[in-house]
Amino acid sequence: MAEEIHAEMVANVWKVVASAGDSVSEGDTLVILESMKMEIPVVAESDGVLARLAVNEGDVVQEGDLIAVIE
Repeated sequence: MAEEIHAEMVANVWKVVASAGDSVSEGDTLVILESMKMEIPVVAESDGVLARLAVNEGDVVQEGDLIAVIE
């Protein structure tokens, strides 16, 4: 079953840490967002393979936007 990870706030994608196809474990950082000069890590909530990364560095995400899919 795929797990979708969505943005919790409006933010800039500051750094992409993982790539599609990577094996990830619960708690691994996938992307680092920046909002109001704060860095917010987006982490995997379960073990699996990063099937899709829907953002690139420099993108702006809105609350609820898809960031990644883990299978």
